[in-house]
Amino acid sequence: MNPTVRQLIGLIDSDIAPWNLAEPWDNCGLIAGHPNWPVKKVMVGLDADMPVLEAARQWQADMILTHHPLFITPVKTIDFSVMPGSAIVLAATEKIAVVCAHTNLDKAADGLNDDLARRLQIQHTRILAPDTDTVTLTGPPTGLGRVGTVSEPVSVAQMADQVKRHLGATPVRVVGDSGMEIRGAAVCSGSGGSLIPAFLASGADVYITGDIKYHEARLIESHGRALIDVGHFASEIIAKELLARRLEKAALRAGFSLEIQLFAGETDPFVSI
Repeated sequence: MNPTVRQLIGLIDSDIAPWNLAEPWDNCGLIAGHPNWPVKKVMVGLDADMPVLEAARQWQADMILTHHPLFITPVKTIDFSVMPGSAIVLAATEKIAVVCAHTNLDKAADGLNDDLARRLQIQHTRILAPDTDTVTLTGPPTGLGRVGTVSEPVSVAQMADQVKRHLGATPVRVVGDSGMEIRGAAVCSGSGGSLIPAFLASGADVYITGDIKYHEARLIESHGRALIDVGHFASEIIAKELLARRLEKAALRAGFSLEIQLFAGETDPFVSI
C-alpha cells in the first residue's frame, strides 16, 4: 500500500523524530504540498533547494524529505523567480510534497546527534542540553547535543584525524593544545555556538561541532578545553543516510510500499583554496 503525505508525516512523528521536539523558532513538517497526495517515491536530501527539487522531478518523486527547512523565517512575498518561491512553484506544479525534519531530528532519541556520536565512537552518551519542557518528559530524554567518553584516550590531533576520516571533513579547524589528552567529548550537529556553556559545564575535554565564531573559540580556549570545528555541512550531511534508513524501516513495519533514494548532488558550499 502506498501511503499519503499525511501518513508519512505521522510515521515520522511516531517512529523517527516527533514534531513536538522542534525548537519554537524552527519550521518542520509539511512545508509545501497536499496532505492527501499519494507517495510512491521519496527523495532524501540535506537542503530543500532547487537541485534536490529538480532531481526529484526527474526521478518522478512524490515527496522530498530534507533535514534543513525550505525556509525558517516567515515569507511575506512568494516570488516564483527566486528561492523559496521557485521551489514552491515547482513543488506545486509537479505535485512534490516538501517535508523537513530539522531540530526535531537533532534532538530525538536515535536522531542526528546520537548518530554523530556513534560515528565518532563516543560512548556512554547523555544529552548535552536536555529539554525541560513538560511535553517531552513522558518519553525518552531528548535535547540538543550529546556528551560521552571516547573508546580510548587520544590527543586532540588524533581526534581531529578521526573526525576527518569518519565525517569526510577536510580540513577541520582546531582550538586548544593539539597534544592534550581527550577522554570526554561533546558533539552538536550544525551550529553549536549556543551550547558552549553546556559543553563547559559538562566536563568534556573537546567539543565537536560547526559554525563556531572567533570569540566563542576564545572562550573555549580560555577554559583550557579543545574544539574541533568540522563545519555545518560535514556535521549534518549524515542526516540523509539516517533519515533514509529509518524511514525505510518504519515504512516496512507499517506495511507501506515506498521507494527511497538519496540525493547525491550536495556538496559543502564552502571550498578551501
